[in-house]
Amino acid sequence: MTRVLSTRELNRALLARQLLLKRSPLSVPKALEQIAGIQNQYAPSAYVRLWSSLRKFALGDLDRLLTQRKVVQGTLMRSTIHLVSARDWWGFAEGIGPSRQDWWQQVWGKEFPRQDMDTVATKLTRELAGRPWLRKELDALLRAHGSSIWSGVWVPLIRVPPSGTWTRRRADIFQLAAEWIGPPDTDEPRGLEHLLRRYLGGFGPARLADAAQWAGVSVAKMKAAAEGLALRTFRDEQGRELVDLPGAPLPSAETPAPVRFLPTWDAVLLVHARRTKILPEAYRSLVFSTKTPHSVGTFLVDGSVAGSWRVERSGDRATLFYTPFERLPSAADRELRDEAAGLVRFAEPDAASYAIERRA
Repeated sequence: MTRVLSTRELNRALLARQLLLKRSPLSVPKALEQIAGIQNQYAPSAYVRLWSSLRKFALGDLDRLLTQRKVVQGTLMRSTIHLVSARDWWGFAEGIGPSRQDWWQQVWGKEFPRQDMDTVATKLTRELAGRPWLRKELDALLRAHGSSIWSGVWVPLIRVPPSGTWTRRRADIFQLAAEWIGPPDTDEPRGLEHLLRRYLGGFGPARLADAAQWAGVSVAKMKAAAEGLALRTFRDEQGRELVDLPGAPLPSAETPAPVRFLPTWDAVLLVHARRTKILPEAYRSLVFSTKTPHSVGTFLVDGSVAGSWRVERSGDRATLFYTPFERLPSAADRELRDEAAGLVRFAEPDAASYAIERRA
């Protein structure tokens, strides 16, 4: 009989694979591969997430790796900015590329037929070669080709440092991905298999529909990718089939889960991971709303979102304010304040003094 996994078991599996049960000794590139990248529209998000997941991580570590081209950031899954290892880039980009182009054509195809975009992409690739480009330069170049619309769908680009970093948060410098890290070394079918392996490694066990939603591809494409992999199967409490990688961790439901801080945009809070109940539905509107579509910073208590947080700086004093969504046990509140003290010192290393304050 197929094993049924409880919601709490799925929650603990997600936390373990996302390096949120205990801080990991992995390097940053290896950690990114383990958690399937970090959604990173707001540049500080990646720094906070890595701090929450790794035993040793300082602000300058990620800047150095970006400069060394060992990790990269660009538009990938669901057409959102992600930070991934350089080794993962082309597997992700090639796996989702045709699906992104199909979506783009559905929206803009009448104005810009595919043949025209293919022609423009060839010209742009030639013209962009040789150096980084500012976003305003890219826009001007595209207008010269008869369009004011630019999404990077047709010409893979990487955001290069110092843009998109803690100190220079606007991601507005780009270079051809093939120049920054080398030419593609895979294709769509192999890229889709790579996407599914990474998704299950970081978010599994899961439905193939969850993996497709996370990647931004059709369920049919994800099912085809699954056929090339040896996967084990489970069921959730609703009887839905889940698939997983052989040997991937499945901690006990009773495994303790420490307090952890998550940044905005964190992928564990998105719809594809709903099965784990890491974000209680009663709190979803407190985290995602029309005013905060990017979410707010959140913290986890016993494996679930229990409140929000933010750091504010006033002169030489840095304060982390946290707002519980529920009444916290005293032990959890103490653990939360200890973790918060580490985070505010990480985020504001040059502050002369620090404080932790609770908001109602």
